[in-house]
Amino acid sequence: MATGHTDPWRRDRILDATLDLIADEGIARVSHRRIAARAGVPLGSMTYHFDGIDDLLREAFGRFTDHIAAVFDAHLAGPADPDQARRAVADLVHVLSEGSRRDLVLAQELYTLAARRPAYRELTHAWMHRSRVHLERHFDPDTARQLDALIEGLTLHRALATEPHDRALTLEAVTRITTTGPYAPRGSTGPATGDSPP
Repeated sequence: MATGHTDPWRRDRILDATLDLIADEGIARVSHRRIAARAGVPLGSMTYHFDGIDDLLREAFGRFTDHIAAVFDAHLAGPADPDQARRAVADLVHVLSEGSRRDLVLAQELYTLAARRPAYRELTHAWMHRSRVHLERHFDPDTARQLDALIEGLTLHRALATEPHDRALTLEAVTRITTTGPYAPRGSTGPATGDSPP
């Protein structure tokens, strides 16, 4: 077995093993011994690299939120106008909901942990803030906040539905939130047809 000096990726393997264990068996099953076995490292490595389970969980979930934020970045950094941003958000919902089961489970485990233990809300807060940075390039802060919540909700609904809704419905929902009237451009006071309100 390689020592810590000749095994520079040991810490990363521990973090990955932690996330794998949570995704497969739930956070209640997390222990130093079980993680060490999954990572293939000596049990003593756990306390050498991390100051207890809470430290390990914060770093592991920090790694996970960085991964999901990178997915957001990849989809939302490019759009040049609100219409492109709406389409990009719809694409993002479908990529997330049709993607890794591991990511879906880990997200729900993190939300549950943050709901029970406020110290973990720093992670969810930073995650939400980072996702809204891109949305606020095209929409006002309140709309960006609503849209961020919509992304989370639609992703979960599609991932768990026996008959997931199609992309057209996703784009319709995104459009409704990001316009002021029934599909009216932002700033318009009338309906999408341009008619004056009664």
